[in-house]
Amino acid sequence: MNLLEDARELTETLVTFRHDLHREPETGLHVPRTQEKVLSGLEDLPLQISTGTSTTSVTAVLRGGAKSDDAPTILLRADMDALPIAEQTGLDFASRNGAMHACGHDMHTAALVGAARLLAHHRDQLAGDVVFMFQPGEEGWNGARIMLEEGVLEASGRRVDYAYAMHVMSNRVPSGLFVSRKGTIMSASHHLDVTVLGQGGHGSAPDTARDPIVATAEMIISLQTAVTREFDIFDPVVVTVGMIRGGVARNVIPDTAGFSATVRCFTPAATARLEAVIPRVLKGVALARGVEVDIDFHREYPPTNNNGAEVEFGGNVIRELLGEERYFEAEHPSNGSEDFSQVLDAVPGAFFGLGACPPELDATAVPQNHSPRAMFSDHVLPEAAAVYAALAIERARVAR
Repeated sequence: MNLLEDARELTETLVTFRHDLHREPETGLHVPRTQEKVLSGLEDLPLQISTGTSTTSVTAVLRGGAKSDDAPTILLRADMDALPIAEQTGLDFASRNGAMHACGHDMHTAALVGAARLLAHHRDQLAGDVVFMFQPGEEGWNGARIMLEEGVLEASGRRVDYAYAMHVMSNRVPSGLFVSRKGTIMSASHHLDVTVLGQGGHGSAPDTARDPIVATAEMIISLQTAVTREFDIFDPVVVTVGMIRGGVARNVIPDTAGFSATVRCFTPAATARLEAVIPRVLKGVALARGVEVDIDFHREYPPTNNNGAEVEFGGNVIRELLGEERYFEAEHPSNGSEDFSQVLDAVPGAFFGLGACPPELDATAVPQNHSPRAMFSDHVLPEAAAVYAALAIERARVAR
């Protein structure tokens, strides 16, 4: 069996499939055209396929041809949704519908379709069952939680024993290298939405109004100060305001203003402190400025915590398949977040990063994931597919 050689023979198929996904990205929990393409990519394989009831997810089960009664079940996951970003890459297969695969989920989906083809081809050497989890709604919609509630971990008829996922990186990680780490690899992600309720008036007479815009600005600055003065630097948090709302004319003080932010941290203690500090800071500013404030702070994704043994196992699989130099362990976790964290909270597994910067470019000097100019190179697709497949084959073999 030569998974890597077989995967490279699929290169043209995987690239064509990925480009088709990239041209027509879809956002959120309902990605019907993407679902159709995935189903088409799997249709000639010996899989038991089901689709989601409240999302357009796809779950496929491959029965191992060499399994015993106590053989494990392995889950491999790819996210399918895009972002509401207008693409600016200039690629000949760029999206023109106002959305973009700016986080590389088209790469993950193509690689997992490739892995399904590889594992079906080598089914006689597969000692366990494999569940392929094609998930919509990763970008803030918690699609993984919905698939968990709909039974993806029990799709094979028994509970999944191990789970793996990967994510391409458009920068920072050198092209073609895989990376992971034991323990926490990604932060928790929380939602903050704030509406400031003031009293509108003429811009020339602010003393007769209660200006929500000034209060909003002070709240944003006060939150940044709170980050540096209320939290342990060895248990860091990040508060980034990505949206500001308010006003319709330059000489009108509006009745309301507000902002939305993403909040990241790594521990339950930091989350609990955020839940106490944020309302106190915002209400304090509101009181001082004579306005009212509505605060919506809620938890989204927990930290992504890798099982140490599965990271070590996965790293060994990658080194054996691709070479010693193709895998390294990161010293620090990332401030990115993942709803796959909830799968890893349920079963042992690991999450891996993959550098996918075009190899002719400097990975330290190109746009990052979520940029409208982020680019991911097709050349890593066959190796990503081979790694997915190798993780399933080797974990089933070792765990027998």
